[in-house]
Amino acid sequence: MSAPPLSTDRPLSTVRTVVAVVALALGGFAIGTTEFVTMGVLPDIADGVGVDIPSAGHVISVYALGVVVGAPVIAALSARLPRRALLVGLMTAFLVGNLLTAVAPGYRTLLVARFLSGLPHGAYFGVASLVAASLVAPRLRGRAVSSVLLGLAAAMLTGVPAATWLGQQLGWRSAYWTVVVLAALTVAAVLAVVPSTPGRCEATVRGELAALRRPQVLLTLLVGVVGFGGMFALYSYIAPVVTDVAALSRGTVPWVLFVYGAGGVIGTALGGRLADLALFRSLVASLVVLGVLLAVVALVSPWAPGLFVGVLLVSVAASSLAVLLQMRLMETAGDAQMLGAALNHSALNLANALGAWLGGLVIAAGLGYRAPSVVGAGLAAAGLVPLAVSAVLRRRGPAAAPVHLPREQAATASAA
Repeated sequence: MSAPPLSTDRPLSTVRTVVAVVALALGGFAIGTTEFVTMGVLPDIADGVGVDIPSAGHVISVYALGVVVGAPVIAALSARLPRRALLVGLMTAFLVGNLLTAVAPGYRTLLVARFLSGLPHGAYFGVASLVAASLVAPRLRGRAVSSVLLGLAAAMLTGVPAATWLGQQLGWRSAYWTVVVLAALTVAAVLAVVPSTPGRCEATVRGELAALRRPQVLLTLLVGVVGFGGMFALYSYIAPVVTDVAALSRGTVPWVLFVYGAGGVIGTALGGRLADLALFRSLVASLVVLGVLLAVVALVSPWAPGLFVGVLLVSVAASSLAVLLQMRLMETAGDAQMLGAALNHSALNLANALGAWLGGLVIAAGLGYRAPSVVGAGLAAAGLVPLAVSAVLRRRGPAAAPVHLPREQAATASAA
């Protein structure tokens, strides 16, 4: 079938749908690169702006704060806007934030630039997830959303190592110039191939934020903050686990991170399929598996092969969990699916802070670098508590509403 104009309500071809989803995933690749490359060039940033490494670490924290703040605020304020235009606006704001990062003359301006860079993060994934879901049949929506999130996973596998290497060779600012280029390419790709879809003209800020009063939304967010925090308890301290626990060289750390990135790609793709198969049951299973694997890593980490395999499997389980949480929030948020999808990234950034903080506490208490994995297993187990409450409410209440599809895309989805 020949490809129709993207702005019409006629069905898109499979090729056009795939290309549109790839364009959306490119934005995820750019966002994932900027989020994690800071950790790789942190010593260079510290030297460049004249602060110590702990102070430079605040650059990471303010980005996460921008994500937590920006996701619900932007999603609620922009629900009425046409979605392709909103994607372009969000990615342009992201581009500007990274441009300001690349040219920041000092530490304080750098902090402001990183906060601004984080603001569009969650909202972009929220809008992109809804657009991707609207392009396919209901039975394929999990895979469409996971394909957008694959951009983030691919960044962990290739974008972050490449940008880190570039930052080390040409100066830390070059890493962020790379992100600026990726953001510009995303804007061009979205304009060229993503269909024009309307926002919800009846949406109001009050109505969008009403999703935060839904028990199932709040319980799912709590699962993300607590349960997913288990993964970050391990990941935040993976370098000393490699060098001090497994007794491997410092040069082995990038290979462990590469394995983690590979697991992220596998898990993200798997999560989409599990969501389409049985969303809630898969969510429970992935959290249980994550907890078990974190406990296993605590046991086998002194053995190098066990550490590599354990990190790979933890990444697969955690990445699947992230996709399933995103789909569950879109399912339970009523008409505010964009807000629900965006809030997932706020929750995961809070999980990052919680896991790293608790992991640091047990290390400071003298329990060693295997202890964060035990903490992570405990957090995953604790995440089952709100999930169990959610299951009880789910049995008592009505079935969740399906993901909202813009009227002009309904024909596309039914024909895909």
